[in-house]
Amino acid sequence: MSQKRSIFEEVEGQAPARGATPKGGLIDRPRGARRGIRIWLAILFVMVLAMILVGGLTRLTDSGLSITEWKPVTGALPPMNAADWQSEFALYQATPEYQLQNHGMSLGEFKSIYWWEWGHRQLGRFVGLVWALGFFGFLIARRIPAGWTPRLLGIGLLGGLQGAIGWWMVSSGLTGSMVDVASYRLALHLGLAFAILGCIAWLIFLLGRTEADLLQARRMRDAKLMVKGSGLMHIAFLQILLGALVAGIDAGTTYTDWPLMGGQILPPQPFDLVPLWRNFFEDAGLVQFMHRLVAYGLFAYGLFAWSRGRASANAAIRRAFNWVAILLLVQVLLGISTLMSGAALAYGLAHLFVAVLLFVAILRARFMAAYPPAQSIKGAKA
Repeated sequence: MSQKRSIFEEVEGQAPARGATPKGGLIDRPRGARRGIRIWLAILFVMVLAMILVGGLTRLTDSGLSITEWKPVTGALPPMNAADWQSEFALYQATPEYQLQNHGMSLGEFKSIYWWEWGHRQLGRFVGLVWALGFFGFLIARRIPAGWTPRLLGIGLLGGLQGAIGWWMVSSGLTGSMVDVASYRLALHLGLAFAILGCIAWLIFLLGRTEADLLQARRMRDAKLMVKGSGLMHIAFLQILLGALVAGIDAGTTYTDWPLMGGQILPPQPFDLVPLWRNFFEDAGLVQFMHRLVAYGLFAYGLFAWSRGRASANAAIRRAFNWVAILLLVQVLLGISTLMSGAALAYGLAHLFVAVLLFVAILRARFMAAYPPAQSIKGAKA
């Protein structure tokens, strides 16, 4: 006589052990150390943010040309004795910046600018080390989620490219008659730094949600708001590049009145340089005017995107766009204050810091529109 089967018994094979996770579909236990990788990326995010701020201080204090050689490994050690300091100072004395702008600078004054640039480069080395330890550690332990290895490797490759571009930028101010680095190279250097920061932030956003959650949220995405977020992101990025051009040629100190420039709408003689294209990179008045003009456009479009975002039925999307509007207003006020202060160090650094916050806030608003988090009926907008 056959034994009666339980209705819960597996038809084929043995029943899974208690606590085992069923295989297949969205209920699989997520593979990879998502939480650990997210923490590692958050550390990198803070370090890249520090790099941007220290880089801004390096530019605002005219320290970027104090180290005239690129030694990625041996350059990690600063001058250790008086002879080393004299050697470094002699190399700086051969640069156009010293001969045309800082002639007569004392060794003590040189040390003050040297430490800023050395700290900036040292922080860059440390960022590379933290990336390498984290990436190869997770890779060897086989804890990187499926499909994420190229993304995490890409962050490291961009970081390496950033180091090379940084030296390419510095080298532009070591010969000829230039007393600063080329402004367009500075813009590329800062732009890539923001791109790296944005990529890290986006990966952090993704890792904060499960794959199943992201798949479900993607079906509910607000495509129109996502497009507006993309537009806002691109305008903000253009404004960041223009800000670098302004900093690169000290254009922020040229016209310190607002809303006019030298008492008129257009700066005087904006197209005097030959060939014509040089004016858009090297004429202080025109570069500052373009920075102002794009700022107005960014503010107007930002308010438009915010008006659409605040009409969303999803509370998280509304909050994300509210933060964009708040930071946008703060940045505009800081920009005007920085201008009227003659680009004072404290104002310039605050302006750069809020630019980072605003850029990340825009990315987050775009992410929320692309992957709206689930909410209860009670949390929906009436």
